[in-house]
Amino acid sequence: MYGDSATVRRILTESGDTWAVVGLSANRSRAAYGVAQVLQRFGKRVVPVHPKAETVHGEQGYASLADIPFDVDVVDVFVNSDLAGAVADEAVAKGARAVWFQLGVIDEAAYERTRTAGLEMVMDRCPAIEIPRLGPGSA
Repeated sequence: MYGDSATVRRILTESGDTWAVVGLSANRSRAAYGVAQVLQRFGKRVVPVHPKAETVHGEQGYASLADIPFDVDVVDVFVNSDLAGAVADEAVAKGARAVWFQLGVIDEAAYERTRTAGLEMVMDRCPAIEIPRLGPGSA
């Protein structure tokens, strides 16, 4: 398990409400699109990060984490596992407080680097599944 329930809870309730969602585009058929909607319903600001830099769910998109001109609390990663480690490193450089790798996204070396850098991290989990489990008013 790459993130116990206490870590999941801390990221969702204590790490901050600005979430950069890497891989989020205006493509409604992609999982990132629906997960971002759920995060917004639970009070999170969702910042799309995608090469197209599209506006999604009313939020301006950016081509990379480095392009975002404000602080980001959590980086939610919707890219293939072979690309995810570089995104985790960018999250550390950006000063994020936590990194979340979506279901099926696993990179154990990136997990170790990110935790060593002092960030909270979970892998192979989905915040849209986890956040409703916290109960009303806890996000």
